[in-house]
Amino acid sequence: MIPKLHYISQGNSPKEHLENIQKACSAGAELVQLHINAISEKKYLKLALEAREITSHFQTRLILSNHYKIAKEVKADGVHLENKDFCATTALEHLYTWQIVGGTANTLKDCKALISKKVDYITLSPFRDTKNQDNLPTALGLNGFSLIVEALKTETPIIGAGEITTEDVTAILETGVSGIAVSDEISSNFDTIKKFNQLLSASSTEEQRHTF
Repeated sequence: MIPKLHYISQGNSPKEHLENIQKACSAGAELVQLHINAISEKKYLKLALEAREITSHFQTRLILSNHYKIAKEVKADGVHLENKDFCATTALEHLYTWQIVGGTANTLKDCKALISKKVDYITLSPFRDTKNQDNLPTALGLNGFSLIVEALKTETPIIGAGEITTEDVTAILETGVSGIAVSDEISSNFDTIKKFNQLLSASSTEEQRHTF
């Protein structure tokens, strides 16, 4: 089962990414994604090994961004493919059978393509416009999330992402999205992990109440 809360690591340096991963694990994160760009494969491998050590200590799941060969080497719990340059089918063939593969999507077409490649989960993004990044796809908002989830009718978990705060959680879950990925809000205050987890588990209790 895919955890409902994903922490996407942030930091101004590899060291800061590791410090933030440690803080997230200490605060109760069930899954963290090592998300750092513009470093060499050799440095990423070193970083991934250190991140694996931290997450193993806390029994937290570790997902790597894009580097599926390194994910296999360090025995991470899986890989998240953030762009179309990386093929989910190739990653799945390369990884151990117990490792998971997720992918980022912005449209119904993207989602269908990922489902056809048998990914374990899809991150639907962005929920709202990101302050610091240009050239990102259009923000989907609650309406976009609802329309895509409704059209998909899939068992594949859909994780919402993109500038999500604790105040968005209840409304996002009502769209049929099963979890959320968060970076900024958690990196600025790791205590929010507890709040996110409470909101997400409250929704699970509500679902069970309606099921029986």
